[in-house]
Amino acid sequence: MTLDPKLLEILACPEDKGALLWFEGEAALYNPRLRRRYSVVDGIPVMLVDEAEAVDEAEHGRLLALAESEGIRPTFGD
Repeated sequence: MTLDPKLLEILACPEDKGALLWFEGEAALYNPRLRRRYSVVDGIPVMLVDEAEAVDEAEHGRLLALAESEGIRPTFGD
C-alpha cells in the first residue's frame, strides 16, 4: 500500500509534531523519538495518540535498522 507523497510531506506525530518514518511494507508510520507506531488502515493513517502502539527496545532497533537498510527517510525536515 502506498500513501500519497504529498500527504507524507506533511504527516507529523500528533504528540510531538515531529517527522515520522513510513514503513510501506508494514503499513505503519513510526516515531522513533517516542517509540510509537501508528497503523495505516485501508490507506488511511490512524493518527490518534490513544491508538498508537508503544514499541519496545528490540522492535525499535529492528525498525531503525530496517529504515537504514531500505533508505527510509523522515516524512519531512531531513
